[in-house]
Amino acid sequence: MIAETALPKAQKYDDNLLRNLGLVGVLVILVIIGIVTRPELYSDPAWVRNNVLIILQQASGIGVVTVGMTFVIIGGGIDLSVGAIIALAGVWATTLATQSYGAAGMIFTALVVGVAVGLVNGVLIAYGKLVPFIATLAMLVSARGLAAQISGKQTQVSANETINSIATTKLLGIPLLVWILALVVAAGWVLLNRTTFGRRTVAVGGNPEAARLAGINVKRHSLLLYVLSGLCCGIGAIMLTSQATSAQAAMANLYELDAIAAAIIGGTLLSGGRGTIIGALFGVLVFSTITNLFAINNLATEVQNMVKGGIIVAAVLLQQFRYRSLTNLLRRRNVSDKP
Repeated sequence: MIAETALPKAQKYDDNLLRNLGLVGVLVILVIIGIVTRPELYSDPAWVRNNVLIILQQASGIGVVTVGMTFVIIGGGIDLSVGAIIALAGVWATTLATQSYGAAGMIFTALVVGVAVGLVNGVLIAYGKLVPFIATLAMLVSARGLAAQISGKQTQVSANETINSIATTKLLGIPLLVWILALVVAAGWVLLNRTTFGRRTVAVGGNPEAARLAGINVKRHSLLLYVLSGLCCGIGAIMLTSQATSAQAAMANLYELDAIAAAIIGGTLLSGGRGTIIGALFGVLVFSTITNLFAINNLATEVQNMVKGGIIVAAVLLQQFRYRSLTNLLRRRNVSDKP
């Protein structure tokens, strides 16, 4: 495994730039496909602008969750429970008792529930020594079940106008949801690239034993990564509740797979130690654009899922090829440096 720190700085930045440019190229190709298949729509500038805003708005919720997922994967973990955490946080925030405390109470509840569930995940994995896949899979089932229990398997309507208006409010012509996504992405980028927390995340994911010998509290840091993921889920719960003006136990279904897929095609290494927030954002935009492209062409969701699956497989195969090449390069360099 090659950690981020094992690569020369120039190589690392060039690699990230090329990957992001490649994803931009994919977005351009998708737009071209849209123009070819539905030229009557793309000939209308007003429709194009509105469609771009729709894509960004649809990407906002899953984009926020993907930021947290990216940190977890870079740190060497995985979180299969993000969709269930969103459902539990959304349902809990829309109970009549919680809504009686107003918008502030609903937002506070969603964030606390997200952080609390993330904390449980972190404790089980870091201190209980459970495999992340098993621990978060168990949480996925448990959180969905608790959400169904709280809601009585019914859809809970949000009667709070402040919460509901989050999805309809615009600032400078851009939906508030998109601004929230931009703020979370910016905060995530700074946290990963400009703080000790980010450097420790890369170190823990790249080589936990070396990180421990370097003085990093690996267990505590792993716990904090899952807390961060839970916090992002709490934010996502409010965003999705606002869009639907309701919450239910089945909301955010398969969000965990979408978030993992977006992080992977954005360049995050599944084995940990490497990844970028900007790349993950581009991954989210690629999938949101694909969803939009299928919608405007009235194509079946099943075909869309097959295309997404193919993209994920291709991204993983490309990762394996590239990192196998980098491994060989570093080995040859080490051999040539020996006297």
